[in-house]
Parts: sequence; C-alpha cells; structure tokens
Amino acid sequence: MPANGSCHPARKHPSPNPSGVHFLAAPRIADELVRSAAITETDLVVDFGAGLGAITAPLARTGAEILAVERDPEFVRKLRTRLADAANVRVIPADARTFSLPRKKFAVVASIPYAVSTALMRRLLSPTASALDRAALIVEWGFAKRLSAASPRDLEIAWWAARFELRLVRRVPARHFSPAPKVDSAHLTVHRRGKPDKLVDQALWTLLQAAYRTPRAPARTAVAFLGRKPHRLLKANGIDPDRPAATVPPAAWTALARQLAADRSLHWPPLPKALREDRR
Repeated sequence: MPANGSCHPARKHPSPNPSGVHFLAAPRIADELVRSAAITETDLVVDFGAGLGAITAPLARTGAEILAVERDPEFVRKLRTRLADAANVRVIPADARTFSLPRKKFAVVASIPYAVSTALMRRLLSPTASALDRAALIVEWGFAKRLSAASPRDLEIAWWAARFELRLVRRVPARHFSPAPKVDSAHLTVHRRGKPDKLVDQALWTLLQAAYRTPRAPARTAVAFLGRKPHRLLKANGIDPDRPAATVPPAAWTALARQLAADRSLHWPPLPKALREDRR
C-alpha cells in the first residue's frame, strides 16, 4: 500500500477508489517509521511507492540521499514540485518490481503496496547479492505477522528470517489511510544479521532445505546428512535435537551455518541462481 502525501484524515465513508491507492494520512506514523530506521545523512535510502511524499518528506529532512520511486506520472510530477528544494531527493519514475536496486549498501523506508509486497520482499531479501542493510516498512498486517513469526511457515520466509531480523513493531490501523483499506497495516523493521558470507549462505541454504523438506521431523534428522554427531552439534548452537525442524528459530540455523562454514573440510553445493542475483 503506497505511502502517499495526503494530510487529510481518512473519511468514515470513503469515495470509490478504483486505483486501489491508499494515502497515508498520519504524519506521526511517517515520522515514527523514519526514526525507527535510524537514518543519518550518510545513508542511501529508497522510498518505494513514494506517492505524494508522506514518507519522502520526513526522509528528506534527515539529510540522507533519498531515491523516491513512483510509477504514477501524476504523482511523480506533484512529488517533484513538492520537493523541488530538497537537493538530496531524486524522484525516479519506475516500478518497484523492476527498479534497479542500488549496488552499494542502502536502506528502505516505505509503505509497500499490498499487491507487490511478496515480489518486492523477494527482491530485497532473497538474493545474497542484495545490498540492503535495513528497512522500516508499512505492510499489510497479516503479511507482517507471517514474516515475523517465531517459526516461519515455509522455506522462503525461513531464508529471509535467517539472514535478516524481521520484527513487527506495531499495528497501524486502517483509519490512518485515506481512503481506509479493509484491513490494518503494520510497522515492520528489517535488520541484516551480520556480514554476507558465501560459505555461510551455502551452508545455511543447505540446512534450511533439509529442515523444510521434512518440517515435522526432529532437527537431528535435518543434519543427519553431515555424518557427524547431530545431538552435540545442535546442542552447541542452542537447538533441541528433538524439536521439529521447522520450529527451530531461524537465527539458530544461522549460528550453526557459521560454525559449519568455518570447517574448510566441508563442501557445500552452490546456491540457486535466483538466490545469488536480483530477480526481475
């Protein structure tokens, strides 16, 4: 759901909304979002679905380099007019699903359109080549609950959560948008877990694949392919060997992957191409 710049509160009975655009109408929410990302003037920040600037404007005040990505030509025109004096903001007419992501470290602060939430998160979180460092996002409430669950429901989300901390900060009621959507949103934060490492990523993907191949089986089964003493290996990383594999916290799999990657006698299969490169 794009963050757009209307300053008017959501009406009780909004007019028809054929475009599906919901305007963020609570400056306090936008300010909290920006503060939660701890943006400084040295940062490069992307605002996806910038709309009329509800989030772009407070981002501009941080002094950071801001890339405001918006595909609607009329919104692009109005946003450029509104932020004409903000030399640190570049308004880029582009679709969030195909916009070329920065190659250097960057942050994202944005209200994500419901319709492209999964596709955009895949672009940001799946490829090991992603330079994303952190993010503060407004997303659909149910989507945020799935991403931040202690036990990821599938391999894809587990891969994201093992490499990034995904935390649900608070619910954002629908009344803070105009017109109000049918469901609430959420403030979600994303922080990278440590520096990227090729061997760790390969070990992690191998472990997660094994865990989610038989999600209800004990964790010791998932690491049996290593041919080592699974109980000792798992317990050393705080994992109950008898715990169902898919309920093991993603960060615990990451810790185990780091330990295994340090053993140069082990060899790991290469990652699939989709996990190495940005997917369009």
